[in-house]
This record gives sequence, C-alpha cells and structure tokens, in this order.
Amino acid sequence: MSTQGTPSAASAGRPKLLVIDDDQKLCRLIKDYLEPMGYAVELAHTGPDGVDRALGEPWAAVVLDVMLPGLDGFEVLKRIRAHCDVPVLMLTARGEEPDRIVGLELGADDYLPKTFSPRELLARLRAVMRRSQRAATQTPGAPEAELLIGDLRINPGARVAVLADTPLDLTPVEFDLLHSLARARGRVKSREQLLDEIRERDYDVFDRSIDVHISALRKKLGDDAKEPRFIKTVRSAGYLFLKPDAPL
Repeated sequence: MSTQGTPSAASAGRPKLLVIDDDQKLCRLIKDYLEPMGYAVELAHTGPDGVDRALGEPWAAVVLDVMLPGLDGFEVLKRIRAHCDVPVLMLTARGEEPDRIVGLELGADDYLPKTFSPRELLARLRAVMRRSQRAATQTPGAPEAELLIGDLRINPGARVAVLADTPLDLTPVEFDLLHSLARARGRVKSREQLLDEIRERDYDVFDRSIDVHISALRKKLGDDAKEPRFIKTVRSAGYLFLKPDAPL
C-alpha cells in the first residue's frame, strides 16, 4: 500500500514530485522544504511501491534512493526507464563513484550524496526539470554537421556517436558532454562551462557531477585517463578533447 496522502485541492496545478526513500524522516524533511517552494510532493518507501507510483501517473521528477527494501534503486530505475523518461535524481548514502556511474549509465539524470542541503536538492531538481522541458519543446532547426574525429563519428541531429563502426550506448548527458567537448577539440573547457552549456546550472567549478559523467563517458569510449586518446584532464582547468595525433 502506498504511504503518500491523497492529493489535496491545494496541490492542483503544482509540479508533482515523487520521493522514493525508506528514510521516512528524510522524506518528511524534503516534503516540508519543497512544498512551500511550489511543489506537490508524494512519498514511497519501498522499491516495488516506488515503481508502481512512478509508472502510475505523470511526474515532474523523481527523487530515488539507491538503498531501498524490496528492490534497490538501480532496479527501480531500470523499470522506470523501460517505460518513461521522467527526470530522475538519485540519492546515495555512500557517495561512491561506482554507484554514481551505474546510476548514470542506467539513465539517471543526476545524483546527489545524502549529505546534501535542501537548497542544493532544489537547485538540482530545477536543473533536471528544465533540461527535460527543453528537450520536450525543442523544435527542429537546421541540422548540425556531423563531426568526424579519427574513427569517432558524432551525428548531432540523430544524437548518435559511433566509434570504429560500433554505436556507443550513451546517456543524454554523456552525448551532450561528448558533443560539447568534440566541438571545442583542441581547447580546454572548464567544468563550469560544461555545466552552463549542457545543464543550465549555476554551480561553481567544485561541483563534481561532471567528473562522474566524464568517467562514465571515458569508459564507453575505451579511453584511459592516464594515457588519453580522446579526453584529457587538464589539472585545475577542466577537460580537453584531443585532436587526432595531438601530443599529450
């Protein structure tokens, strides 16, 4: 049985958020913070209930914990993504990079360690919702030229990247990162520039979410951070997409 209350008349027309987390105290804190900000927040405390709720009606976004009873957050995310593309912000208590990478590869739009402040949660939720709304309302324009860099081919119109005749299975954020870096090949792009360009967020350069996306992207490119073929980390500056045959 679902643990959230019946939506009231006061919640009509407000963006609806679903929080799936077994920490009921944290859920209440999130609800108490976000509802005065103009959102209608509903709660689920188990994996199976979360899946049922997420797929049962439309949501502006879902906040999903990794550690859940019944089904863990990764399985919940897989089942959600099999049916809809609602923005999903994952929470992780451990904050370990492998967990974050798995979530992003499964289609999470962002992650947040559980040491977050309510203001940061709100900012990140607004960012993933803006991105989703922009994608839904974007009208086709003149097609952008395909990029060919060595044996890597990037088609912006089709949002497809192919490496040595093998299509890459990239999340939307990973594709946007790859496209942004490739267009600027030979020039360093800072984390702040990347965040501003692909996420429309106003976070400073200490936001490490870009690092996790880059790590996942490198893995799919078969790239080595120590001896990069495509993406080079420039200490204290950002990331550089290497030109073919460029020196490291």
